[in-house]
Amino acid sequence: MKIGLLDSGPFSFAGQRTLIGSVFLMVFVVLMKRPLELHRYKEILLLGVFNTMGCVGFSQLSLVDAEASRAAILMFTYPFWTLLLAWPILKERIKPFQWAAIILAFPGLMFVLKPWEIDGQLYGCVSAICGAFSWAIASILIKKMFAREPIDLLSLTAWQMGFGSLGLLFIAWVLGEPTPIYTPRFIMALFATGIVSTGLGWLLWVYLLDKLTAGTTSMMTLLVPIIAILSSAWHLGESVSQDDWLGIVMILLALACLTVSSFIYLQASRLERLSDAD
Repeated sequence: MKIGLLDSGPFSFAGQRTLIGSVFLMVFVVLMKRPLELHRYKEILLLGVFNTMGCVGFSQLSLVDAEASRAAILMFTYPFWTLLLAWPILKERIKPFQWAAIILAFPGLMFVLKPWEIDGQLYGCVSAICGAFSWAIASILIKKMFAREPIDLLSLTAWQMGFGSLGLLFIAWVLGEPTPIYTPRFIMALFATGIVSTGLGWLLWVYLLDKLTAGTTSMMTLLVPIIAILSSAWHLGESVSQDDWLGIVMILLALACLTVSSFIYLQASRLERLSDAD
């Protein structure tokens, strides 16, 4: 994502990569002979606003001023927003192991983020937090959509991403962003993020939301900032400090707590289904 900004404006790149992800998923839906009809378009349009325009747009915008690792960490404060929203809206009570994960993960994120060293990155940091909150709202919307009536995961992901991509490209046009320069590195970044991280990534995310609670699924994604830190150090030369390593260890411990919580939840659901069958 950071590499893509070398040859494009943030909204142009975000719009193009989500459009590629949407087309990729639609082709996949047709090949799998799954339904591609657009149903419940108002809900899907609203989801595209928060899940694609808000989340992807703000996350891409944050990279203009903030380091890639710092932006990723702030984006992944969204599990905390999701837990707070899921409690009153979805009635998902925070379980003991989830509390333990929060207690470990929040200071871990702060060690990695180091808010005392923002150094002129405030605009990028605020953009990342807006993206995180938008992502949390999208997670709640998806859970409510599934609860109201089943919907095909592939079709849902493809359509909401398509609507959102058009919105992002419209914003890029309104802001007068320059035409992207289609260098080999830009094309590679565009298709890598469009197909892998955007298309397949969002599909996997929606699938997990359907199978687990919103809070558990969102907290599981705390692994991503760790990957962002290490990949930024490798590709972009950003250093990994002792505070970073301490934060990584705390986040990994939090993920271990969530793994236990998820195992208990899945086992309880399995036993409940077996008892209902009897």
